[in-house]
Amino acid sequence: MSRRPMAPPMNGPRFNEFIQSPTVRVIDEKGENVGVLNTQVAIARAAEVGLDLVEVSPNADPPVAKFLDVGKYKYEAQKKANLARKTQKTQEIKEIKMRPNIDDHDHDVKMKKIHDFIGEGDKVKVTLRFRGRELAHGQLGMVLLQRVQADTAETAKVEQHPRMEGRQMLMVLAPK
Repeated sequence: MSRRPMAPPMNGPRFNEFIQSPTVRVIDEKGENVGVLNTQVAIARAAEVGLDLVEVSPNADPPVAKFLDVGKYKYEAQKKANLARKTQKTQEIKEIKMRPNIDDHDHDVKMKKIHDFIGEGDKVKVTLRFRGRELAHGQLGMVLLQRVQADTAETAKVEQHPRMEGRQMLMVLAPK
């Protein structure tokens, strides 16, 4: 197999002439340990079988290298990384808006939605909006947010305690 010189790998494992260690522990194409060999000898043996010498564990002493097809190895690693990224759960912040004089049924509906969001693993920002004279009765908002906190105590913890920001009172809940 004729090889033309390539640029050193920017990312991914070192292979063939880019391996900097003078000796490497070699694993052949069948997965058997060949032993510690001079890097040049190992590259020649890999070329005999039509494969590349790929450094799989560069931090070992001596580094571990395998007889592999470097293109296929990089492709498999990329597929594995994409799968890991796809299954990763990102945590979002969902917002629930309430008013200080919310009715019991409306409160129950909002609480059901909060439980749903927390069950999905998202954080919930509970916002209480005050209008007009309601602003003078901030304690009503505190009582309501403490009620929300008590209702979600089993499934969520308070990440940000209730605080006033202008005409709004905010609290953030996170899944336990």
